[in-house]
Amino acid sequence: MSNTTPSGKNGLTYAQSGVDIDAGNELVRRIKPLVKATSRPGADSDIGGFGGLFDLKGAGFKDPILVAANDGVGTKLKIAIDTKQHRTVGIDLVAMCVNDLIVQGAEPVFFLDYFACGSLDLETATDVVAGIADGCKMAGCALIGGETAEMPGMYAEDDYDLAGFSVGAVERGEILPRKDVGEGDVLLGLASSGVHSNGYSLVRKILEHSGHGWEATAPFEPGTKTLGEVLMTPTRIYVKPLLAALKETSGIKALAHITGGGLPENLPRVLPEGTSAKINLGSIQLPKIFSWLSEAGGVVESEMLRTFNCGVGMVVVVAAEDAAKVTEILTREGETVFEMGTIVEGAAEPVLFENSLGL
Repeated sequence: MSNTTPSGKNGLTYAQSGVDIDAGNELVRRIKPLVKATSRPGADSDIGGFGGLFDLKGAGFKDPILVAANDGVGTKLKIAIDTKQHRTVGIDLVAMCVNDLIVQGAEPVFFLDYFACGSLDLETATDVVAGIADGCKMAGCALIGGETAEMPGMYAEDDYDLAGFSVGAVERGEILPRKDVGEGDVLLGLASSGVHSNGYSLVRKILEHSGHGWEATAPFEPGTKTLGEVLMTPTRIYVKPLLAALKETSGIKALAHITGGGLPENLPRVLPEGTSAKINLGSIQLPKIFSWLSEAGGVVESEMLRTFNCGVGMVVVVAAEDAAKVTEILTREGETVFEMGTIVEGAAEPVLFENSLGL
């Protein structure tokens, strides 16, 4: 068989195919101090090995159950690319994973990321990883590894995609949701920071329909921020406040992270059979961005509720007698908390709404 592979001075190189190994090595050099800053008990956060290590015993766990979650940021990345605001989507990536862990009662202990692109831009990639490190510090988990994949021909030159993977640990007897969730329990809402990371395909369609660009001044915040800046506000990470509340009180029975599908799709995931959640929409402190999106896109309330978080990033299910104490702890830890409903006898729908969001 003849050897048709180019050789010698006219031979092809990996760089000529669009993959720059030297750029990848430079990225690792740049992000090493960012990764090191996420170190925590159980992990030293060194990178460069074939796998990341974590010592559960060294982190203080006695009889832990591991909980794993993975997620992405969706089409919010298109806005990041268009507006060149890359750092905040790193926080989003961590938030989407670790908020799913805390609803099981698990403390996030480590995180890994996957960054895929058409052409590796060092500034963009460094910003993204810096944001991931920011998110890990907010959640108290170590960034112990990741993958950077430069794939010319798979992505446009300036495009990239992200995936995150996180593992948490919870002691065997402390897993959520508890089995005693029932009628009379109170639903506490934790305020979102905005749209978070779900519904951005609809957001982009609304902006296209309205004729506004990302650089336009936000009509509901005249003279302050652009629409791009408001929409790039990172997803709130609820881990540390909720860990404090779980440690200081036994009142939390269940948690629901309000992501794609909104309240109607996410709250039923933690409700036992034979119960429903009754929610007073008038109790929710609706961020202005949602009213504007509804008006600009002609989106009705029911569609808003099943697409966006509508101001509620996390729902906390507590025993009625513990509601005040849990609220006090979460408020002390920096959360905006509001009582938004109760658990009632099962009805035709798992989530019952009364009053209105006031869009």
